[in-house]
Amino acid sequence: MFSKACEYGIRASIFIAKNSFEGKLVSPKEISEEINSPKAFTAKILQALVRHDIIKSLKGAYGGFIIDKDTIATIKLTQIVEAIDGDKIYSGCGLGLEKCDENHPCPMHDKFKVIRDELKHMLETTNLEELALGIKSGASFLKI
Repeated sequence: MFSKACEYGIRASIFIAKNSFEGKLVSPKEISEEINSPKAFTAKILQALVRHDIIKSLKGAYGGFIIDKDTIATIKLTQIVEAIDGDKIYSGCGLGLEKCDENHPCPMHDKFKVIRDELKHMLETTNLEELALGIKSGASFLKI
């Protein structure tokens, strides 16, 4: 449902948030290793997240990526998805047809609309803090 870049962007954001709770900056290398993503691809994703004010980049020998602790709880998954993939996930056709809407529906339109609406609700109500705390507590994981 998400592009590979978006999957990596969500995972990178969770990893950065987890480390940000401890005041740790993480390097692009650490992030790419943790989320199992190619370094150059990860760098492009991180740039997009910085441009959309989801993460911060600090340059220099002790630089890296971090998220302000007080904003982690305010960052919704929808912000990350839109920063990487845009909003097409909320309007695209389940069969990938160019023209599919209420007036000209594909065979799956009505059923897929329900799923798409539920996905939108989940992305709008899930914040980065709850996901990062799940990793920190060991209740969930990013890497096998």
